[in-house]
Parts: sequence; C-alpha cells; structure tokens
Amino acid sequence: HGAAILDRIEAGESCALCSDAGMPCISDPGEQIVKDAIARGITVTPVPGASACVTALAVSGQDTARFVFEGLLPVPKKERRERLEFLQGETRTVIFYETPHKLRGTLDDLCAAFGAERSITLCRELTKLHEEITKTTIGEAVRYYEQNDPRGEYVLVMAGTPAAQAAAEEVTLPDAVATALLLMAQGTPPAAAAKQAAKGTPFSKGDIYKELIAAKDEDDREEESE
Repeated sequence: HGAAILDRIEAGESCALCSDAGMPCISDPGEQIVKDAIARGITVTPVPGASACVTALAVSGQDTARFVFEGLLPVPKKERRERLEFLQGETRTVIFYETPHKLRGTLDDLCAAFGAERSITLCRELTKLHEEITKTTIGEAVRYYEQNDPRGEYVLVMAGTPAAQAAAEEVTLPDAVATALLLMAQGTPPAAAAKQAAKGTPFSKGDIYKELIAAKDEDDREEESE
C-alpha cells in the first residue's frame, strides 16, 4: 500500500498521514512510509499533534530532562527478558506503552526487573473523559491491579536507576575474572568458578572462562621463561 501512495505523490498528488490515536509515526506503522518517502526524495512536513509519551512525561512527576522511549515491550518472553536486562542500568526516565489486557503481566515483569520500590507513574486515557494519572511504586501498582481491572490505554513513566546505584552495579570483566580467580584459589574448578562469577553481571560464563584460560596460559609462559 505504501509504495502505491508514494507513486501517487510522485505523480503530483498530496497526501496527509493521520493516526486514529496519538502522534502519527511515533510507535506507529506510519514510520515506514515516512522512511520510504525520504528515501525517494519526497518532502515530509510535520503538523504536530498530541503525543501520549510526552504528554504523560510532562504530568508524571518524574525527571523530564532526560528520558528514553521504549514503546510496547516485546511479547516473546526471551526478547522481553533481554530488553528489560538491557534497561537494568538505565538512569534516564523510561516510558512504556501498554494495553489494558497486558498491563498486569507487564507490571509483574517490571517489578521483577527493577524492584517493587521503583517509582512509576501510570497514565491512562490521557486527554479523554476518564483520564487518570497516578504516581506510585511498581509494587503498589501490582497490588492495586490485582483487585482492579485495567481500563484504557496506558503510558507507564518509570524512574531510572539512581546514578549512584548504577555506578555501584557496574561490574567490569576484570572484576568478574578476579572473583573467579578468588573462587579457584578456594578450590572451585575453573568452569564452576566462571559460572558463579558470571551471576548478576552482563558477562557470560564463557566470557569469563576464556579470560581464565588466557591468564593461565600467561602464567605458564612466565614460569617457562624463568
């Protein structure tokens, strides 16, 4: 359909891209036609409308100077887990979109990933008759929606990880290797030490094991040269 519309524009017609809700092209399929139009050299002119993510951010009571828009989280469990792991150290305010029938599951996942005490603002039905904006914690939101049915489309504005906490949680590969070496010195076999040291870090057991082998090879060479 997009190509046919662009063909008509190139033939001299004009086209307005509208959306039934929110800002066209933001977390919206219109994104693709804009990309294709620009690739063909067609001028795209914005006519700004309401944007749910920025509207929610403005009234969220969360930090607004720096934020990241995540839209809808992936549905497949593996991809969702990877996305949430990727956001673990994010210090900027994080904005998600969610539908009412998936809200409970998403709040459960956010709670597991970021903790029950993390501040979050739930905004639903923005600019409509039943608009509701609630600043709370993820844990409180989980409890509330255990007793109440989610209604309407939601924007979730979540506080980022405090900068001090993010810095404390940042483990480097040498740190993880040092932990594994300490475990080995206490009698833990290399593979088990690598697995244990990888827990809670962004590194895999294989990453750490490779470094352990490299360190052992270097020690062996030094002993031979002596």
